[in-house]
Parts: sequence; C-alpha cells; structure tokens
Amino acid sequence: MKNRTLIGALVITAVVSLVAAYGSASQQYPVLDKIANKIVQKYQTSTCDQLWQERSAGKQPKSPQEQQMIDMLRNDPQKRTAFINQIAAPVVNKMFECGMVP
Repeated sequence: MKNRTLIGALVITAVVSLVAAYGSASQQYPVLDKIANKIVQKYQTSTCDQLWQERSAGKQPKSPQEQQMIDMLRNDPQKRTAFINQIAAPVVNKMFECGMVP
C-alpha cells in the first residue's frame, strides 16, 4: 500500500510538472500562441466540405506575414516545437474526421 501511495505521488508530481512546463512554454511566445489559436479555431469551425474545397484549390501564395512566420519557425526549433505542439492534435483530429488522413 505504501508503494502505491509513493508511486501515485510521483505520477501526480510528474503530471503537475509537465503541465507547468507546458504552460510556461506556451506563455513564452504570445504572438505564436495567437497564431496557433487562430489556426486551431479555423479547423474547429470549418466544415469538412470547406476544408476539402481549400485543399482542392491548391496552394495559395503566402502573404508576407505568413512567409515571415514560416521562416521564423524554420530558423527557431524551440518556437517551431511550441507552435506544432499547440496545433498538431486539434488540426490532425479534424483532418482525420474529414477523411483527409488515413
């Protein structure tokens, strides 16, 4: 019983530490957070038909701001990781729901 309590305490401590670390990483890049939230919002509010239409329309030219953001993410692995960690799950889940990924 004592071992279970100790293991439970360790697990709780690890989870709290991860949540705290994620929270501080997320607050480290407020501009990226806003952009990530905008992307997630777009996927959450778009219908599958809308997403398929965008996909079939092909690549659209990037705005200067979008290109600047992409360049920044390419050149800064920490920012890229923080950004991808925020958008990956909601975007891929929506794409899965819409049959866009296997």
